[in-house]
Amino acid sequence: MVEQYSDDDFEALLSKYDYAFKRGDIVKGVVCAYEADGAIVDIGSKCTAFVPSYEVSADRKAKVEDVLEKNTEYEFLITQDCDENGKFTLSYKKVAAAHTWTELEKIKEADETIAAVVSQVVKGGVIVDISGVQGFVPQGQISPKDAGVAQGDKIEVKILTLDKNQNNLILSNKKVFETNMAETRKSVFAQIEVGQIVKGEVVRITDFGAFVNVGGVDCLLPLSQISWKWVEHPTDLLKVGQEINVEIIDIDHEKQRISLSLKNTEPDPWIKAEEELKEGDIKEGIVTRVKPFGAFVEVLTGVEALLPQSSVSEYQNRTGKMLSAGDKIDTKIEKFNPKDKRIALTLPDKAE
Repeated sequence: MVEQYSDDDFEALLSKYDYAFKRGDIVKGVVCAYEADGAIVDIGSKCTAFVPSYEVSADRKAKVEDVLEKNTEYEFLITQDCDENGKFTLSYKKVAAAHTWTELEKIKEADETIAAVVSQVVKGGVIVDISGVQGFVPQGQISPKDAGVAQGDKIEVKILTLDKNQNNLILSNKKVFETNMAETRKSVFAQIEVGQIVKGEVVRITDFGAFVNVGGVDCLLPLSQISWKWVEHPTDLLKVGQEINVEIIDIDHEKQRISLSLKNTEPDPWIKAEEELKEGDIKEGIVTRVKPFGAFVEVLTGVEALLPQSSVSEYQNRTGKMLSAGDKIDTKIEKFNPKDKRIALTLPDKAE
């Protein structure tokens, strides 16, 4: 027996297979058919979904069928809600461009080159296309070999500046970049010396430190040189684009590397520690981190001392609570070696 549905029942049934699609959503869809001005896509909605040809590729000359293969699933951006004709409008090129921006950020981070296609020669340089994202190569960044480039030519480029939010991508020909970089490095290395305080801009942050651009050269600021205080991660104190004063602590001319220190631009807290602390002193400190071998306690601003695990266990037995970062604790300075910047702690006697 065939089950009968009323119009309301049928509408309710259909709604189970529909989703609350809206403008701005990223959806997956299968290309079903081509039309003169675009492609029809099945996104699992009651409404038809259509990709206009101008939303298929940044290359206006590209054929829809060459970019979007029939019966193949792709990701699309809904650019217009379902209209009175029951049709969503989609964009494929915007999704492709978003993926490209992500890849470009990775390429810049890795300091790699990428192939670009010249889309237009303009006054002052050339406009290139990289998988749907347009970039600009200024005339001064084009090598003599590429001086006569024309539309459709491929050139190898380096990313100079990238701003996804502003849709801004400035590039340089690989050889010109390398030549300019070599000249910049030569100039910087001829002027700097160990102990010099210079201004730089934080351009990259990693787990082990940060890279600071000084005069056009990226220099390493190690995690241990960021602050006299314990720093869990560079982002605790630094952010990309921040300008800071740093001290040059090492120059390797052979490897063309420069190491920096931020903490050396501030007073050394161990000098104050040597003046104020002595063995036997009772000091209240703040626990900065707890490790299997003990706890680190800041006994003066920027001065950490080690409370060994045996004392940590004793503290927990005395108080009945676990020791955690941020806790205040009374400690006794057992050993103090200001030369090596080391302090060993113990717990004060109960009578103390």
